[in-house]
Order: sequence, then structure tokens, then C-alpha cells
Amino acid sequence: MRLFTAGLATETNTLSPLPTGESGFEVVRGGAPEDAHVFGAPLALFRNLARARGWEVREGLHAYAEPAGPVVRAVYERLRDEILGDLERAMPVDAVLFSLHGAMVADGYDDCEGDLLARARRIVGPSVPIGAELDPHCHLTAAMLANATALVCFKHYPHVDFEARALDLFRLIEDAALGRTRPRMSVFDCRMMGAYHTTLEPMKSFVERISALEGQNGVLSISVAHGFPWGDVPEAGTKMLVITDDRAEEGSRLAAELGRALYALRGRTQQPVLGMDEGIARALAAPRGPVVLGDVSDNPGGGAPGDATFLLEALLAKGVSGAALACIWDPVAASIAMSAGEGARLDLRIGGKLGPMSGRPLDLRVEVRKVARDVKQSFRGAQISLGDTAAVRAEGVDVLLCSTRTQVFSPECFTQLGIEPSSMRILVVKSSQHYRAGFAGVAAEIHDVGAPGAIQPDFKGIPLHRIERPKWPFDPDPLGLG
Repeated sequence: MRLFTAGLATETNTLSPLPTGESGFEVVRGGAPEDAHVFGAPLALFRNLARARGWEVREGLHAYAEPAGPVVRAVYERLRDEILGDLERAMPVDAVLFSLHGAMVADGYDDCEGDLLARARRIVGPSVPIGAELDPHCHLTAAMLANATALVCFKHYPHVDFEARALDLFRLIEDAALGRTRPRMSVFDCRMMGAYHTTLEPMKSFVERISALEGQNGVLSISVAHGFPWGDVPEAGTKMLVITDDRAEEGSRLAAELGRALYALRGRTQQPVLGMDEGIARALAAPRGPVVLGDVSDNPGGGAPGDATFLLEALLAKGVSGAALACIWDPVAASIAMSAGEGARLDLRIGGKLGPMSGRPLDLRVEVRKVARDVKQSFRGAQISLGDTAAVRAEGVDVLLCSTRTQVFSPECFTQLGIEPSSMRILVVKSSQHYRAGFAGVAAEIHDVGAPGAIQPDFKGIPLHRIERPKWPFDPDPLGLG
């Protein structure tokens, strides 16, 4: 058996002012390292599983970019063509496994994953099984479904199960390659947009329900493709995917049944989002801290710049002390603070660099509290870099200035810069959901806060013009189920 693996992943926020260029991609050739991040880890797992079975493994390029705006066309085409060239040189192969995101958009390409899978299919022919692991915030497109043998999404949000789902996908493709099964994918379009937080009810029980169905009555896999609401492409939206062992008709019935059940939960599947003033007021009224406020509108993990100043400005305006904010992406301010050194006092312009969605830059008198080179935070065993980072204090608020744009996953962001989370009244983190797993053990309360920004949490307010309609919440009842 010869297996080919490769990866190309980013999540495109078509509303983001920050284009995804060549420098935005971390490119690895020769195989993903064992401690790779969320989209590299499956490739390392595929390699280890295949070699344990005595298979030959040919590993193509792996490239990942932090979510941002559309990918520059020439950059996407260059990375895609290198992967396809790697595949051609590996031929003949018995199976292909990709680690993708599923919501990658480039100039001229609404569906990068569908384009890549279609070209890979032309190279390997109709009989070689092709599998891809996807982030649930994907656009599950017709081209992806037509050209893959099996697609598997992470089941959980936060994405704590990417390795478990990679194992599921490997076994699906292994069985298909050895002729043990004939995977058939069935999809139901739920005709809605939403956020689906699987740590809370009713989504927690829904995920348990679909997981219990796997392995029964020929059902090989079930995925909820949440969709990515900030990617304005025609096929965006929530879909239900069922993979059966050559039982397409039964799979279609089950996908429709589950899809309608999910549709019935619409409007009840996400955390409540507070306004800035309400979020700060709740934090100040809490009997103990720290209260963690998630700045969901400026989450780099969803393509926002990460340099918005709205919440920082609100904290300063209210005279709040004992608060810390992580992280404002401002390489220039971080560099200046690091050059000045710990203990320095200086005037510093912070944030607000990328346009109206970032707010205005704040001119503050700050004290440099601590600086550190190449700061890392952990997420499910992966080490995610903040780059060179400085902690500065302005009027009682500690602000982390990072040089590498990323969302906050862990309290390590604070502790590595000399801030003990348990000693703070308020912690503000730029993240939408992933931070909850890391901060649950230290937070007295956790609240999502919707400041202005590139990730509008009110779905009706997202300026989408190209999505297929009708679709809830823009239309009242597109499935007509009441």
C-alpha cells in the first residue's frame, strides 16, 4: 500500500481587511512534525498509522495560514500546484489523505478545497479513495462531495477532537482502499447559518446523538458542517453529512432526519453575546474574579485583525483597574516596548491599524512591565506562537502586545508575561470559543462580548450578498417546519 498525504488550510473571512499572502503561510515540506498544530497533527497521525501497517508513505507539502481575508490568487495556485506536483511524483498511490479547513477562498476561487480535490481526483483516477479532514466551520460544497470518497469534520467546538476525527478518517479510507467498505456520502442542507457550541446544551446532546449512531446499520460517519458565516460565498451554510457503507438511500433519509432536528434547534445553539457595557458591568459586579470576557468580534481565529481597541478604550474610559487584555496584534508597538525594556515609561500608540473595524489607535502613557521573546501558548499539545510580546500597563490595565497574529487559547499568554490570572478582576481575550477550554479552570465567570469588529456576532447584521437564499435567520422559515 502506498499512501499520499498533504495539507492546505486556512479559514477565509471575506469581510476581513487583511489579505492572506505568501508570508501568511507556514509551509512545511518533508512531513508535518509530531508536535504540529491543529491542521498539521492529522498528517503526523496519518504517517504513523500507515507506517505501523507497513505502508509506504509519500508526504506532500503542508501549508497553514492564520485566518484572514481572501488568499492572493497566485499564492493559492502556487501552493496547490506544488501539492499536485507532489502527488504526481508519488503515483501510483492506493489512497490519498488531506488535512484541509474547508472555508478557504482565494481571488477567483470561491471553493479552494473543491478545486484541489477535483484536480487530485483527475490525477489518481476514479477508483483511488480520497479522504479529507475538515474544520466544521467549512463550506461543504458540491465539488468537495463529488471528488472525495469521505469527508470528516471535527465534531466539537472548541476543536478538541481533531486527532480522534483524523483516526476516524484514516480507518474509513483504509477500509475503502482494501475493499472492505464502499463509502457513500449523503448531505442535507439545513438552510441556515449559526454558531454551534458543543460544550453547551442542546448541541452537547446532539453531538452525543450522532456519535451513538456511528457504527450502527451501516453508518460509518456523521458530521455537522457548521459553516462559516463570515465567508460570503454561495454555498456557505450549515449542512448534515452522513457516510454509509453503500447505503446512499438510507444515508439520505438519516441526513434529512438529523438535519431537520438540528434546524429545530436554531437560535438556541450558541452562547449569549453581551454588549461591551453590559459585559464590563457584569465583570465589575462579580463577587470574585477573574471574570473572562471573550472579545468575539476581533478574534484572529475567525479572520479578524486582532488589533481592535474598542474594549480597551471602554475599560480605560470606565477607570477599571485590575484588568488585563490579550492580545493586541501590534508588531510596531511591541517592538518599541521591547526596545525600551522592562521598567521603561513612554508614550505609545497602540492598535487600531487595520481600518474602521479595528477602532482608533490609542495614544497612551505606558509602563513596560515585562518583555519576552517567542512566547508560546498550548492548545491540545500544539505550541502556538505569539511571537515577541510585551506587557505594558496603562492606567491600571495590563495590555499584551504581540508580534504574531493569533487568537488566545490559554492563560499561558498572561503567565509568561508576569500576569497571574487569579489576581485579576477582569481578563479580556481575543477569541470566540476556543479560549473556554483553557480558561475554565481559572475563571469565576466567562462571558462573550460583542464589540464592533470584523466578526459581527449578530448574524442578521453580517453584510452577506452572495449566499444562496432562502436561509435562516435572513428568511423566517426556509424549511417550512415552523
